[in-house]
Amino acid sequence: MWYTAGWLAWLGFFLLLEGKALASRTPGATLSEHVWAWFRVRDPRPTPLVVAGRLLLGVFLVWLLGHLAMGWWTLSDPWP
Repeated sequence: MWYTAGWLAWLGFFLLLEGKALASRTPGATLSEHVWAWFRVRDPRPTPLVVAGRLLLGVFLVWLLGHLAMGWWTLSDPWP
């Protein structure tokens, strides 16, 4: 029960923060814009370290999609 309440509170806080950022139209306020800045998405000549970071982000997002949407890659059942 406490985990559910915590995750719902976290989700509510995220939606509140992201909604405020979207409504304010302040450049660089949304999560997407922060991630783009952290991974230098707009950099026309990324360094090898930036490319490695982007690759790690891509691998993480593929894992997250499979894990959340399909229930794959869990500690109890690591392979689909």
